[in-house]
Amino acid sequence: MKLVFWILVALVAAVLALFAVSNRLSVALGLWPLPFVIDLPLYLAILTALLIGFIGGVLTAWIAGRHRRRENRRRGRRIAALERELAAREGQLPGAGETKPARLAARG
Repeated sequence: MKLVFWILVALVAAVLALFAVSNRLSVALGLWPLPFVIDLPLYLAILTALLIGFIGGVLTAWIAGRHRRRENRRRGRRIAALERELAAREGQLPGAGETKPARLAARG
């Protein structure tokens, strides 16, 4: 699986390198309310826009997942509390130290 990943990474890197070599012409980039105009290669303007879009998407997905992360933390704390309570109750049972529970067979 790692080999497939690295092959895909190499393929994407080759495509990006070919794109950069093919689009080296300079373009003027100006943002309307600002008085600045920047001359930069076309590939840099496009790849920067793609990078900003990617970061924006990741940030949006991270923000959208906050409810699930909060619920997972809450459930984890609840499970830990229940495990502590179970261990305390097992310690109170008569003869708790004499027998160990049987291990369950793993299902394949």
